[in-house]
Amino acid sequence: MPTFFLKGRIRFSMSRELINVIEQISREKGIKGNVILEAVKAALLSAAKKRYGVTDNLQVEIDAKSGQIQVILIKKIVEEVTNPKEELSLEEARTMDEEADLGDEIGAVIEIGDFGRIAAQAAKQVIFQKVREAEWDAVYKDFIDRQGELVHGVILGQENRNYIVDLGKTEGLLPVKEQIPRETFKRGDRIKAYLLEVKPSAKGPQLILSRSHPNFVSKLFATEVPEIYERIVEIKDVVREPGDRTKISVFSKDTAVDPVGACVGMKGSRVQAVVRELRGEKIDIIPWSEDPRVFIAEALSPAVVDRVGINEEEKSALVVVTDQQLSLAIGKKGQNVRLAAKLSNWKIDIISETDYELKRAKEKEIEISQSMAREMGVEQELANENPESSNEESLT
Repeated sequence: MPTFFLKGRIRFSMSRELINVIEQISREKGIKGNVILEAVKAALLSAAKKRYGVTDNLQVEIDAKSGQIQVILIKKIVEEVTNPKEELSLEEARTMDEEADLGDEIGAVIEIGDFGRIAAQAAKQVIFQKVREAEWDAVYKDFIDRQGELVHGVILGQENRNYIVDLGKTEGLLPVKEQIPRETFKRGDRIKAYLLEVKPSAKGPQLILSRSHPNFVSKLFATEVPEIYERIVEIKDVVREPGDRTKISVFSKDTAVDPVGACVGMKGSRVQAVVRELRGEKIDIIPWSEDPRVFIAEALSPAVVDRVGINEEEKSALVVVTDQQLSLAIGKKGQNVRLAAKLSNWKIDIISETDYELKRAKEKEIEISQSMAREMGVEQELANENPESSNEESLT
């Protein structure tokens, strides 16, 4: 089915400046010019359909070099016209083109009128949207690969207690629940944060930051301790009550390297750098061990443990410390033992040496009583069997 186009089309010249803008954006933002042009054409077609009340038989063409626009109405040549918006009689068609025949299609350029203003506005909106989408896509691709890493930024302000952080190409959000308690920032402050999540949304990617996440501490140590970066020292686990205390277990793959010493650094320089970033949060560095008794004892640092008893089936431990070490082992409001339990993944009960001895003495007492009761039970049983003998014995 041939399609004929009339000669002497009416054209509307789009601003050459707009074409230049498309080319400039294509270069700067890395969006192909034809992608923008096709999007502009789609927007203009939508606007033209609303304007002229037609659907599938309307076409919009843009000359990428000159910027000229033409709106073409395609009509089918029929013997009897029933729909003037989509059909044309053979007689009328042949006045336009002598070679036209029934069943052919003929394209007539329609009067644009003030469509040029609508076209320019639609084109502007499309270009803006395409640029924004391209920027969002670039940001998403850049930061999705950095999810779970440290990022550096500058505080822009605060909204509903959430900090807005300038990350260079885009902005990140430090929600109140991901902040270290009692920590405050002002506009212009430089901060480090853990890139917790990159979420796509209708308004562009959302970058969620955290300073309270345990991995924030891990990443800080990785920047300060070369042995961790080189994977000689491994961070096994981190447990944390942000703003108060962190416990971190470390293990060395090289027996010649002390994992705790590597993390502490010369005169405590490495751990102090992390402590400063965390605004004075206490950090206990624990050597990891396969032996739960040893590891639980270390996890209760800075307290010194006398002995540890474990129940492997229930995965529970009883820890004995001196009377003087009891409060230190438990910690303020139970914080030290609570973090040690999380780090070791064992239930931990702590008891003082005095209470332990009393408990042992009581257990011995009960044991003796039970033993005596068993013995007396046997004697009573014998007495029941021989009552005369029993009575005589009891009287002596």
